[in-house]
Amino acid sequence: MKNFIVVGIALLLFTACSPKKSLISKTFDEQLSSAFYQNQFTGILVIDANTKDTIYNLDSHKYFIPASNTKIFTLFAALKTLPAQIPALRYIEINDSLYFEGTGDPSFLHPFLKDSTALKFLQRHDNLVYTTNYFGDEKYGPGWAWDDYQYYYSPEKNDLPIHGNVVMTSNNSGLNVSPSYFKDSVFQLTKKKNRKEFSNTFYYSPLSRDTVETPFITSNTTTKSILEHLLNKKIEQRATMPFGKKQTLYSIDSDSLYIRMMHESDNFIAEQLLLLAGSELKDSLDSKLIRTHILDNELGNLKQIPRWVDGSGLSRYNLFTPQNMVTVLDKLYRMISTERLFAIFPAGGVSGTLKNRFSGDDQPYIYAKSGSLSNTYCLSGYLLTKSGKTLIFSFMNNHYKQATNEERIRMERMLHTLRDTY
Repeated sequence: MKNFIVVGIALLLFTACSPKKSLISKTFDEQLSSAFYQNQFTGILVIDANTKDTIYNLDSHKYFIPASNTKIFTLFAALKTLPAQIPALRYIEINDSLYFEGTGDPSFLHPFLKDSTALKFLQRHDNLVYTTNYFGDEKYGPGWAWDDYQYYYSPEKNDLPIHGNVVMTSNNSGLNVSPSYFKDSVFQLTKKKNRKEFSNTFYYSPLSRDTVETPFITSNTTTKSILEHLLNKKIEQRATMPFGKKQTLYSIDSDSLYIRMMHESDNFIAEQLLLLAGSELKDSLDSKLIRTHILDNELGNLKQIPRWVDGSGLSRYNLFTPQNMVTVLDKLYRMISTERLFAIFPAGGVSGTLKNRFSGDDQPYIYAKSGSLSNTYCLSGYLLTKSGKTLIFSFMNNHYKQATNEERIRMERMLHTLRDTY
């Protein structure tokens, strides 16, 4: 008798959902068959978060350039690897000397996070030795655009970032430069570029009233010099740590980095999070190591093996499928509470990169990560329907020549259909 009841309930749910799914499919098919979509590539997958029922599927097995949707994978890697507080430094104390190395923590005096944990710790020690033979990565990710070197969204990666690896310049009752170490390297001249390509020489228009963020060229020597300037003391530099058990200094809550990365689509934090994860997992600042580990050990069930080359999605070498995205979003949904998860993701009409888009009637109905490059717009995340259901979705659009805003408008119509119908 009990089995008959279960079967009956299942049949009722199926018959109730089938008309809704049919209406969604019809609406989506009509829109996607329009001339607007004929000369571009589009992949979509929508599932019910609880039943795992597929609501709509279009070419979800095919590969797309994900842009900043890559950060969903970076978030997953960080949540799987990092502790509740970010490791700021590793160190060993021997006699009166403190030997320290970077972990990749991007929060050290970051212009928006403003964490000074590591600085205060180093200030308490007189004899400092900065060890540098720990960074096993490249300054830039594979396939990054070479001429982005001067733009805020493309700072270099390194072992011990300071101030987000950018120089902030403004003109407020005089020239303001942060970190102040670079003040003598900023010239008030109007140039096409904000910085020389191969040197830390910066240009800022004397007529500008904007705050300009320009990445600086990193090196072990530059890091050491900035630290000496901040601490007002000399620092010794050597290649390796002495033999002994390393201690860890912890800084800010990890979620503060995750929220900044996802809400502001912060490329620098995304890249450094992978380095941090590698440091925590294998004591090595190597982003390839952690990407390989996550794909082999945590995501071995992906139906299509992605090409995952960086943490931010700046590279067009990245290739992911909508199925990849939905699988990881589903894992995140089951891994942490929805309250925490939805706080990390931008909310439509409320926060981050979705603040002015995808707004609900009286509260958010979309919690998702957008991703955009020229001719590319993707959106993947969670949708709350008016009937109280939670859907997991991934919309990926590549190789279009129309305005991206028109892509968003048409996508929003489909999201409204999901919200109102299912």
